[in-house]
Amino acid sequence: MNGFTAPEVAWGALSPVLVVLGAAVVGVLVEAFVPARARRLVQVVLALLALLGALVAVGLLWGGVERTGGTAVLGGSLVVDGPALVCQAVVAVLALLSLLVLADRTRAGQGAIAPSVATVPGSEAERLAREKGLQQTEVYPLVLFATGGMLVFPAAGDLLTLFVALEVLSLPLYLLSGTARERRLLSQEASLKYFLLGAFASAVLLFGVALLYGYSGSLRYADIAAATATPSPLDGLLVLGSVLVLVGLLFKVGAMPFHSWTPDVYQGAPTPVTAFMAACTKVAAVGALLRFVYVVVPGLQWDLAPVLWGVAIVTMVAATVVAMVQTDVKRMLGYSSVAHAGFLLTGVVALDERGVSGTLFYLLAYGVATVGAFAVVSLVRQGRSGGAQLEAADLSAWDGLARRSPVLALAFSVFLLSFAGIPLTGGFLGKFSVFSAAVDGGAWPLALVGVLASAAAAYFYVRVIVRMYFTPPADEALPADEVLLVDDATAGSPSDAATGTGATALGTAGTGTLVAARPAATRTAVATSQGLTAVTVVVCLIGTVLLGVLPQPVLDLVGSAAVFLP
Repeated sequence: MNGFTAPEVAWGALSPVLVVLGAAVVGVLVEAFVPARARRLVQVVLALLALLGALVAVGLLWGGVERTGGTAVLGGSLVVDGPALVCQAVVAVLALLSLLVLADRTRAGQGAIAPSVATVPGSEAERLAREKGLQQTEVYPLVLFATGGMLVFPAAGDLLTLFVALEVLSLPLYLLSGTARERRLLSQEASLKYFLLGAFASAVLLFGVALLYGYSGSLRYADIAAATATPSPLDGLLVLGSVLVLVGLLFKVGAMPFHSWTPDVYQGAPTPVTAFMAACTKVAAVGALLRFVYVVVPGLQWDLAPVLWGVAIVTMVAATVVAMVQTDVKRMLGYSSVAHAGFLLTGVVALDERGVSGTLFYLLAYGVATVGAFAVVSLVRQGRSGGAQLEAADLSAWDGLARRSPVLALAFSVFLLSFAGIPLTGGFLGKFSVFSAAVDGGAWPLALVGVLASAAAAYFYVRVIVRMYFTPPADEALPADEVLLVDDATAGSPSDAATGTGATALGTAGTGTLVAARPAATRTAVATSQGLTAVTVVVCLIGTVLLGVLPQPVLDLVGSAAVFLP
């Protein structure tokens, strides 16, 4: 007899995480044993079923958590309470919608992922991979591994689990960011930046973990919180360690000045990956930040409040100003995401139950609109007529989109209005919830800055709507400096000249013909796909409107789950 006692594990409480991570492991085996022709279908079905299974598991756990307030699993390493389940449910829903966009293909069979991500962009090896129609189906297990880390991150009950979950969710995202089929060099650059900055942020967080362990002698949140109740000569370690852990978490949230990765990675990563990363990572990171602030260091609010206030104000104001001058749609949405991180921090600073419930509702409203917006971006293409069409990155490509696709323009407008916080959208209720919680918590100056920043941010959202509805497409414009004089003696008839130059005859002048040359640059079109992205757009559109028109059921649900288990 060695005296070993096997620990009792509440496997049911771990079921959402186990389903997703188990499916990810199975996905790795699929890559090894399933024939290439069937691999993509198997991976997509497996990933969708895993995320649906995680959502069902969260639903089955909900009743027990409402009755008991939650439970600690694995000796307190994982805490299953109301806020954890809400974050897990939101992550599962948003990951499911993002996965539909990732799995979509054009009629030509092309997706957002490069056929061979390890080849040099523009090389002969990359060209051969395209011609052979290779597919990187490894991205689906990577998405599941990242989702598994996101499910653990807001439910972590000790600092070691927090760090492990951070790495599990981050490492797949570093790889996924560099897999874009289009703008390959930009994608690889984004991946490298994200990896280097993410590694540095993880090191900072780990240093903070070491200091907190030195202060309390424990890694568990509950033990650290108990240690803060008693004055100690090591209080300096507590404050410094808490600040360093907050820096690591704020990096994942995307708050300034820890945001520098956000616009570059959002711009360079494949658009479905950007949607997944922008929505799900923010939900998981803000959930983890809420738990750390409300459970671990609630007694340090006078020490940490100036830090959080400063970060929130700088994030809201600076990100809004920088977003106004962006000309790339994905980069603009990246700075918009940074600004929303500042709005979310106002709910964190509130330091009361209303702040938790308001922040959780905001995360859902923001996440749904974000996935929908990037799904629309993935469908709008730009290119020469009859030639290859690339993603419409520049804002000018969105001119007159309402004429070509009124439904897409309407959906994108609703998502942008939700970001701006316009009434009858989920974004309005989300901002109202966090701002009112901040006022009730005594942080009314922060709420005032948030309202003013939201009003200013409406400019760059409405600017896109104006371009879609009231600006003619670029391929219809006839600039005066493009009027040419074509010699009739050499060019033939005016109609021949117009046809030969891709131009329109305006009249005659002397021995020549005045011809207005149409810009030879690009035309904007809407991609025809298998329809999975359209499903995501419709679901997100309905969700954004319902959260703005009928929010009470969701508000009641998150309000009843806004209490953290110590």
